[in-house]
Amino acid sequence: MIELKDITKIFQPNPLDTVVALEDINLVIKKGETVVLKGASGSGKSTILSLIAGLSKPTSGEVIVNQKRVSKLVDDFASLFRRENIGFIFQKYNLIPTLTVKENIIVPLIPTNPEHKMLEKKVDSVLKKFKLENKKNITVKNLSGGEQQRVAISRALINNPPIMIADEPTANLDEKLSLEFINILKLLKDEGKTIVVATHDPLFFDLDFVDKIVEIKNGKC
Repeated sequence: MIELKDITKIFQPNPLDTVVALEDINLVIKKGETVVLKGASGSGKSTILSLIAGLSKPTSGEVIVNQKRVSKLVDDFASLFRRENIGFIFQKYNLIPTLTVKENIIVPLIPTNPEHKMLEKKVDSVLKKFKLENKKNITVKNLSGGEQQRVAISRALINNPPIMIADEPTANLDEKLSLEFINILKLLKDEGKTIVVATHDPLFFDLDFVDKIVEIKNGKC
């Protein structure tokens, strides 16, 4: 499902400053697997997620996701690929605080110009799944942190993508809400999703449904 071949990623914010974020990374994730990328902040975990999602391109090497060479796609095709294949849960959720729960969830559907009944059906389905039905028309800024995360998960799932990616998903949650999120991940795994989580939260390191833990240290694994 996901393969990173000889990946190196170098950032050069200015001519005198070069940062090697990843160096010679090789990683294979099979369909339906749940994989945890373990490592401290700045180790390169988030960069790997960005490459898998086609949000950035490697300096060298190749990224293949769902039989597509994502690292070779031009931006427009990368956006289409991401919309159809990747659900991304960001650390800070990236919700639009002045919009309602429903309005935030439908953002990924806007480019497809869906028929109204189909849109409502999809929204109601994810709202029910994550117990947000009574929050549908509430402005996101008025929700708790746990509720905002469930909105972010709902948005990531609205297109029913085969791959779910989560970047430090429990960084802003207490232990109770973190465990609730982990239960949601297990549910998604049971549905056959391929899941990649980048985290340094020890709660993820002894879960029975995690297939593989990959330690990232100084851009290497």
